[in-house]
Amino acid sequence: MTKLLFTTWVSALMVLTAFSQTDNYLPVQTTVENGVIEGRYDTKTGMQLYLGVPFAKPPVGPLRWKAPQPLANWQGVKNTKKFGPRAVQGIVFGDMGSRSEGLSEDCLYLNVWTPAKRTTKNLPVLVYFYGGGFVAGDGAEPRYDGESMAAKGMVAVTVNYRLGVFGFLAHPELSAEAPYKASGNYGLLDQQAALKWVQKNIAAFGGDPKRVTIAGESAGSISVSYQMASPLSKDLIAGAIGESGAGIYPTLAPIKLDSAEKVGLEFAKKAGYSTLAELRKLSTRDLFEIYAESKRFGFPVVIDGYFLKSSLPEVFAAKQQAMVPVLVGWNSAEIPGAAFMYGMPPYTKENYVTRLKKEYPNDHEEVLKLYPGDSAKQIEYSATALASDRFIAYSTWKWADLQLANSSKPVYRYLYSKLRPPLANQQLTAGLAGGTLKKDAKAPKAPEAIGAPHACEIEYCMGNLHLVKDFAWTPEDYKVSETMQNYFANFIINGDPNGAKLPVWPAAKAGDKNPDVMVIDVESKSVKSNDEGRYRFLDKSYTSKK
Repeated sequence: MTKLLFTTWVSALMVLTAFSQTDNYLPVQTTVENGVIEGRYDTKTGMQLYLGVPFAKPPVGPLRWKAPQPLANWQGVKNTKKFGPRAVQGIVFGDMGSRSEGLSEDCLYLNVWTPAKRTTKNLPVLVYFYGGGFVAGDGAEPRYDGESMAAKGMVAVTVNYRLGVFGFLAHPELSAEAPYKASGNYGLLDQQAALKWVQKNIAAFGGDPKRVTIAGESAGSISVSYQMASPLSKDLIAGAIGESGAGIYPTLAPIKLDSAEKVGLEFAKKAGYSTLAELRKLSTRDLFEIYAESKRFGFPVVIDGYFLKSSLPEVFAAKQQAMVPVLVGWNSAEIPGAAFMYGMPPYTKENYVTRLKKEYPNDHEEVLKLYPGDSAKQIEYSATALASDRFIAYSTWKWADLQLANSSKPVYRYLYSKLRPPLANQQLTAGLAGGTLKKDAKAPKAPEAIGAPHACEIEYCMGNLHLVKDFAWTPEDYKVSETMQNYFANFIINGDPNGAKLPVWPAAKAGDKNPDVMVIDVESKSVKSNDEGRYRFLDKSYTSKK
């Protein structure tokens, strides 16, 4: 090889290497209500990303524990190319991952993914609320990433909202100073403020404010049910998707304002602070540590007469909720059966019946028929079903049932049943909120999964298996993800999950004793539900306890 040829070859190689290492992003700007923002335009995919877009004033200093306030206009160009800080929270669910840079009370940011071209208009919009029990979560988690959904032909938005003591504390002094004379619910008001922002600004991203579907999982799903019931939000949405959860007893149901104020007042007094002024002067760190030391799991949602007028069953029975299509479901094994057995030795009939008699002293025989226990394996399935129903499936069912009974809009129900694949790293173990944790060598071996656990469907329905590295995904997993994501995308676009090459998904019918349910698995199919007796019994049981 001549020196000239060698030099030319090396130079060409260097150019190719440099080209392969560069990204495909081009700065792109758009104008929203308060000024100009600059995001990134991926010239390879045609996707625009605007990350860390503020939608309200930072709730800091005197704005701590106040409803979100409108943004002030800014001069120049605001950089929105990276995720904003997530809400202040502890490591409640160690398996949650985030791409945001740290935590802050200054957390009211949202993220937008859009496939819009220069002249694109009126795309449907997805607004997704994260889960985490109102004490954890982040719109920057990879499993919530909006790009895959946006590629289906919509604008996708994820929203941060305040959590824990910062997002849900009620207190008499807070109620006294608020123009609407109530307190608490700040995290839910943050979500409502984001929906108002979407109404005003989403057209700048090619979206249609009249075609906004809200969605979420767990506390995010509970949020969707509350936004449907709120007079502040119900007219801002065109559809609702709920994955495992509704704000209906016994799942993070609301309490009356005076009761919530007493909870907040007791928290403050136990911490040694008798006035609101003292609480507001605390640093973020001090308040977070005081909350952590209290061992509380958040603060309750409030029937405040402002965001929420009454309980969800009362709102829906009065036909005061958002009259929109609903797609709702839960997973086949939301929580292990051990959660019902309360640490008793595993699944013997004697122990199982003992637990049934403890929980249902007057109805244990009826419960045993609904959740039978003729063998150890059957008891495991029944205990898992009962634990899951009591945890979150019943409340989700009740939400769907209320909408069916009190709306003419379609309701689509699903049961997600795909078993997880093996872990990519055998030194890890599956967590409770969708990801993985480091395995404890001293912990007993976990039982073999008998169904799909809580939160495991998120990366499937959002089309984000490729971003979640914890599991050894198989072709079957990608098949399930494609099916579930297409159902969700069709619903967001058309208000109906059905579409070409998908198994037909009939809407449920009001009053049907065996309504249609789409079982989402490797071979998805619509079936007639045989579980309605369980939920009717729990409905009667919970109503009698109120």
